Amino acid sequence: MEEILRVEHLTKKYGKGENQVVAVDDMSFSVNRGEFVAIVGSSGSGKSTLLHLIGGVDKPTSGKVFIEGKDVYSLNEENLAIFRRRQVGLIYQFYNLIPILNVVENITLPCDLDGKKVDKQKIDEILKTLGLQHRQNNLPNELSGGQQQRVSIGRALINNPAIILADEPTGNLDSKSSDEIVELLKVSNKKYKQTIVMITHDLEIAKIADRIIKIEDGRIVSEV
Repeated sequence: MEEILRVEHLTKKYGKGENQVVAVDDMSFSVNRGEFVAIVGSSGSGKSTLLHLIGGVDKPTSGKVFIEGKDVYSLNEENLAIFRRRQVGLIYQFYNLIPILNVVENITLPCDLDGKKVDKQKIDEILKTLGLQHRQNNLPNELSGGQQQRVSIGRALINNPAIILADEPTGNLDSKSSDEIVELLKVSNKKYKQTIVMITHDLEIAKIADRIIKIEDGRIVSEV
């Protein structure tokens, strides 16, 4: 199997002296191309910090992250922003959609920022997969929470990123919408061979993944 993500001795500390908090404590693991990995842990276990470090949103105190062999933190700010846009798809708990853009415009935003032409066929296919064909001209405030999260999944998929990072993607949804979003993540993993790392506190949701990494107090405590 081809390795797509490697995390080496990753550590993130906040504060100093007695007030210092170690959010991520010397973590190492890897993820293969096309794998679906769930990272589970209770609130405050360090899982969101870990995801932000993997995605280049936050910088570690020490340690390294490699995506497709590239040392993420060796890049300068400008190149890191470009790399993130092209190689990392982020799905947030609170959608992070642009309120004045419609469904299609929100999905194609990474292409627009990159100055890339949008593949009409790809957009049509994503809209169909997400069940949003009849919503493409709607603004975010005209959509349900589940529909908004579908849009954010589409936005994460549009650039064929090396990896999708999903931060509690069902945390803001009712159980029916949660099930649908989980199913869509499974579809994008199988249909598009998309590598996904998802964090969740919900073990039932984590069970859809190929592998579950459990973390506590910033450390990996089990892997199944």
